[in-house]
Amino acid sequence: MKKVKLGIIGVGNIGTTHVKNILQGRCPEIEVAAVADRRQARRDWARGALLEGTAVLEEGEQLLESGLCEAVLLAVPHYQHPVLAQQAFAKGLHVMCEKPAGVYTKAVEEMNKAAEKSGLTFGMMFNQRTNCLYRKMREMVQGGALGEMKRVNWIITDWYRTQIYYDSGDWRATWAGEGGGVLLNQCPHQLDLLQWICGLPAKVQAFCHEGKWHDIEVEDDVTAYLEFANGATGVFVTTTGDAPGTNRFEVTGTKGKLVCENDTLTFWQLEQDEREFCRTAQDGFQKPPCKVSTVETDGENPQHSGVLNAFAANILRGGALVADGKEGIRGLTLSNAMHLSSWLAKPVSIPFDQELFLAELDKRRQGSRLKVSRDITFSTEGSY
Repeated sequence: MKKVKLGIIGVGNIGTTHVKNILQGRCPEIEVAAVADRRQARRDWARGALLEGTAVLEEGEQLLESGLCEAVLLAVPHYQHPVLAQQAFAKGLHVMCEKPAGVYTKAVEEMNKAAEKSGLTFGMMFNQRTNCLYRKMREMVQGGALGEMKRVNWIITDWYRTQIYYDSGDWRATWAGEGGGVLLNQCPHQLDLLQWICGLPAKVQAFCHEGKWHDIEVEDDVTAYLEFANGATGVFVTTTGDAPGTNRFEVTGTKGKLVCENDTLTFWQLEQDEREFCRTAQDGFQKPPCKVSTVETDGENPQHSGVLNAFAANILRGGALVADGKEGIRGLTLSNAMHLSSWLAKPVSIPFDQELFLAELDKRRQGSRLKVSRDITFSTEGSY
């Protein structure tokens, strides 16, 4: 069996998950040809975990120059994603990028142009798109089962993190090192899914509380109001400070309501379109009849391994990607719009002024505080 020779840049929390999945045989068409990490402890771990003879390097650029790989997976701090991706494309390497695509859309646009020009495979690690529940939601919303969309609500507050999590890396939870907090670290999956299922809103007003629950300089508590082009509205609520948290995604349309919660998808299906019922009902308090059912799915949820397997299949025989890398800008657009709205204390339309966003981000990067890393790596099992 032909295998894709993969280099992994960054073997921290999520990078180790990818290495373990490949070594445990979950990605049969991929072999780890080389890894790179700036931290000595992570290089030592890699030498003990990987097959003898696998190259363990210090810098990502060394890996890109090594000639050992035909594809690279980027699992490094966010600012480096567009930089390393463009360097990889220039070297003729296929790219799989961890979330988020970058910190700001202007840099990601440049990455996407490089990907287009290269003609190489470019994928985003949006592993939640493999979840059967979200795939079914997209099918139903996009397929018209809910009629015209009216309302979107997602409360995703089960991202609880302790202070030691933020203290574990000098880049974490700083404007200069990470570029944001819960919106840019934990929620890229949800922001991607929201736009993938419901489309991008036209306007956002957000309230991002920085260091509300932790000793950090970036946001750890967010409430955002969304307006869509068709008049639908929405609310997105997230934090890393709630315990126990909630994960409830609700989409309401003129023909019913979908709720995804506790690994179950429930559909309230109206017998008649609500708009028609509202106009024709003879009783002022009457509600449209509906039936409630648990939605059946195919039960498949391959997560990170599924994304990498599709990546390999695309390289080897043109198979479909789970998420094309160029789509990474869409969820980031929503994240950037929320940040900008909060910084300016007013609603922001999408598309927004990218230069204004970068100017506001730079103000915060210039005042970003230095941290001393505790060089701790945690298991990501069940977290991403």
